Amino acid sequence: MRQQDTGLYRQEYEHDACGIGMLVNLKCDKSHSLVDNALTVLENMKHRGAEAADNKSGDGAGILLQIPHEFILLQGIPVPERLKYGTGLVFLPKDQALADSYLDIIRQETEKAGLELFHIREVPVNSDVLGDASARTEPKILQIFITGAREVQKFETELYLLRKHIERRIDDRDFYIVSLSNRVIVYKGMVTSNQLREYYPDLGSPFFTSALAMVHSRFSTNTFPTWSLAQPFRMLAHNGEINTIRSNRSWMEARESVLGSEQLGLVNDFSPIIQPGMSDSASFDNVLEFFVRSGLSLPHAVAMMVPESFNEKNPISQSLKDFYEYHSILMEPWDGPAALLFTDGRYAGGMLDRNGLRPSRYLVTEDGLLVMASETGCLKIDPQIVRTKGSLQPGKIMLIDTETGQIIADEDIKKNLSEGQEYGKWLSEGRTELAKLRSGRKAAYDVEDYLSKLRGFDFTREDIQRIIIPMCSNGQEPISSMGNDTQLAVLSERP
Repeated sequence: MRQQDTGLYRQEYEHDACGIGMLVNLKCDKSHSLVDNALTVLENMKHRGAEAADNKSGDGAGILLQIPHEFILLQGIPVPERLKYGTGLVFLPKDQALADSYLDIIRQETEKAGLELFHIREVPVNSDVLGDASARTEPKILQIFITGAREVQKFETELYLLRKHIERRIDDRDFYIVSLSNRVIVYKGMVTSNQLREYYPDLGSPFFTSALAMVHSRFSTNTFPTWSLAQPFRMLAHNGEINTIRSNRSWMEARESVLGSEQLGLVNDFSPIIQPGMSDSASFDNVLEFFVRSGLSLPHAVAMMVPESFNEKNPISQSLKDFYEYHSILMEPWDGPAALLFTDGRYAGGMLDRNGLRPSRYLVTEDGLLVMASETGCLKIDPQIVRTKGSLQPGKIMLIDTETGQIIADEDIKKNLSEGQEYGKWLSEGRTELAKLRSGRKAAYDVEDYLSKLRGFDFTREDIQRIIIPMCSNGQEPISSMGNDTQLAVLSERP
């Protein structure tokens, strides 16, 4: 259950300060050892997550993995071949009648989308490991399977639209679709880093394999932990906070009436893009997912939302400047401090926002294992087999293709993005700068009985010279001394 707005608490102020980690097998070999190592990374970042006084109720922990096809078949679920079915966990209320009514809505929306709710599996959990606070709000957890994909390339988009339509119909804080994808699956909850492995026995099966894993240990900053706000989200694991979140949310909501794409159609049909009452990280994930499902590549969407800074110490090409300037018209920056790990199921990567105040480091071993995390030492690795290591840089993207094992450098990513379209030409031909407009007319600015009005409203010569004129001529806040003893308006006898 989500906390209601009471007293000084507001849901929109939800922030995180957390531990994040990612493991990728660059040889594209799926194994349970990678899953096990990822859980070890999570457990070694226990200090990054918060716990209640009982040391058993955590702020949240989770893991994102590739869908374990063989493991699912061994559960007796006759799913079709890889990528031709979608699956994900769903949090439901413990009230059976209410849960059944929500499942009926899922069936209805699935049929409307031309898909089939193929199977529902009750996910085994070990509730004994939970503390009192976590146990009181523990949801019923099911795994749903969706089939009927007409085109594998468009299936992720179909699943995204299906989820959005379901969320639009079910307004209940106890209902949450953890993920719904044909590539990745997320296991998470209001547990500690050490409890995740025990709570979900699935993760301990030797047949549960993956070549990609992303983990997160949550520390909710002055907020209330919940099952749905645990991370990773559907595409993102985030350490830090988005300090521009109010304007980011407001601008996205303002754009919804005019947004649309060939892949998704009109946004009004499945809005809101940003799910209400969630954290800053969840809102970022919502927008990132929307852009990717609209047809942008993962690095394109990330670069548009989190632009890098450039100056003499970080010079960039004119084409890249044009890329950032063009997109600044469409999207304001989501500024941190933030360290971000992200994946769309094929590509996975990490970056820091342009402030660079949430460090993240990586290493690559000789046997093809990449480990990226918010700190070093989270996984014990023999230094003799470390091929390369380093740290993420502000505004720079590190990307991995999990199908080829290729690590794509920031320079190559930005070159492809900036030269993909004629952004400079679009700016010069399609933009009108208001500062350069001149009408040729002059407006009179004389004020009748000017001095009397100044005295009537208690303006002094100093107010005009040192405050009003600098504000009008320079567009900047004036600098004045402390100790202003002007009466408060409510106490003044003057009008």
